[in-house]
Amino acid sequence: MKAERIAISFQHLHKVYPNVLAVKDLTLDIQQGEFFGLLGPNGAGKTTSIQVIAGLVKPTSGQVIVNGLDAVRDYRRVHRMVGVMPQEEVLDSWFLSVREILVYNAGYFGIPAREAGRRADELLERFDLGEKRSAKVSELSGGMKRRLLLAKALIHNPEILILDEPTAGADVALRRQIWQLMSELNAQGKTILLTTHYLEEAERLCERVAILDRGELLAVGPPAELTRSSHRDFVEIELASSAPRDLKLPGLNYTVENGKLRLAGTLEDEHVLEVLNALAREGVKISAIHAERARLEDVFLEITQGFRK
Repeated sequence: MKAERIAISFQHLHKVYPNVLAVKDLTLDIQQGEFFGLLGPNGAGKTTSIQVIAGLVKPTSGQVIVNGLDAVRDYRRVHRMVGVMPQEEVLDSWFLSVREILVYNAGYFGIPAREAGRRADELLERFDLGEKRSAKVSELSGGMKRRLLLAKALIHNPEILILDEPTAGADVALRRQIWQLMSELNAQGKTILLTTHYLEEAERLCERVAILDRGELLAVGPPAELTRSSHRDFVEIELASSAPRDLKLPGLNYTVENGKLRLAGTLEDEHVLEVLNALAREGVKISAIHAERARLEDVFLEITQGFRK
């Protein structure tokens, strides 16, 4: 079996600002090559946690280890390993062209001008910004700015990519375009740490997620496992005629209330088909069938709202 290697290790990370506890004893490992989601409501500690990785915040206690290096003590080496796409549009040097921004940013990592230009051109084409290479930031649409931020985070070809709300404010088309780009980068071996308020995004992209609230880690695991642990898919059958009082569906756990029969499962499950056949045999007419799958959102709300009580 292939040994797992840890890309990011939060070790009893604790951060206190004046009158605010931002992160409380966070201990969490993220494997190399993993697509990992950091979820939580506003003020959960997500941004503070990733800012420690990026060297922008010093922890009150504890540490973050990145590929075996301390994110604070070995800041310069860690800085070269990590690319950060911030939530806000921090596109400095607004007097520069789009291409110049990427080349200029490459200089922070010691990349020679010729190589920086080659990388910039490659990223501009990849992110469909080639025709805007000479444009100023003020001439870009919101979607183009988001793609430029991602290109800027990748200019030094980092091993680890941190995406802080990368699709915030994006329309559906742009969101799916960014999803595709993120999936491709992860398939190429990059470790991705994603923070997002779009739980559908985390459910679709992430191998594992961690749920935080008020600085505390409340749950961690694959989205499907977290969902199955507390919620189940169900089918609700709306009856147009009353079911017989002696209706029996052996071995099935179901309820009939207010003219609706409800049971766990999906429309593809054999036992659900058995119920539909049994109702037909009894002459019970059905007016509607509603199927709902358990979602990560259900787990998220249950965990965080329960924590806040």
